[in-house]
Formats: sequence, C-alpha cells, structure tokens
Amino acid sequence: MLAREAGYSRYHFARAFATAYGETPRAYLTRRRIERAKTLLRTANLSVTEICFLVGFSSVGSFSSRFRSLVGRSPSKYRDEAVARTGVPPIPGCVVLMWTRPTADVQQSRRSAPDRDAATVARPPVAKESR
Repeated sequence: MLAREAGYSRYHFARAFATAYGETPRAYLTRRRIERAKTLLRTANLSVTEICFLVGFSSVGSFSSRFRSLVGRSPSKYRDEAVARTGVPPIPGCVVLMWTRPTADVQQSRRSAPDRDAATVARPPVAKESR
C-alpha cells in the first residue's frame, strides 16, 4: 500500500526503503512492534497473548520467536526481569485496551454507517417561475 501511494512497485519501494533506512519495511515494522511490546510488557498488566495481538502479530508463536531473536529472551522472561527491577506494572490492562480501541470518528463497518434506506421527510416541490 505504501509503495502504491509513493508511485513505486513494491519491490522498488522495498529496495529504496532499505537503502534509506538500513532495513526493509517489514523489518522496520516488526522492530517497531517489538519495541511497543517491550513497553507494554514493562508498563501494562496484560498477558503476553493480549500484547501479541495488540501490537499487530497474528500468532503468539511467531511473536514469541521474533521477540526472542530481537531481544534475546522470551516475552515472559523480559516481563519477569522488568517486574523484578521496577515492581508490578502501573497501568491496568483494561486502561491500555481502552486507550487503543477505535475511536468513534472512524467508521468500523457498514453496520455503523447511517441507514441510507431510512425514511426521510420529503421536501415539497418548488414551483419554477415562468418568465
């Protein structure tokens, strides 16, 4: 999608992105997701599974293996070490989930759109003036 918006093929966009930033768009996105997961593991009282889906992974297994390859330890171990250093995470999980929920101004589905077939009040026809 980014490549299309930039007017490039996805392959050319990936090469140009890697040249400019030193990593592919996918690697960048994965790294940013893991950074966000690290923050949530330290600061929020959410399960590893909840954090996995919250940051955009679709599989706990792939999240855990990628986390371990980038951070050097499992998400659970990372959290345990953070809790040992700083104590229990200060933000309740329900508050984090509330912060990250979709906002009202973003249409989520057709069901939330105004009913286009609803009855409306018809305006009386306006007579055209003849000259």
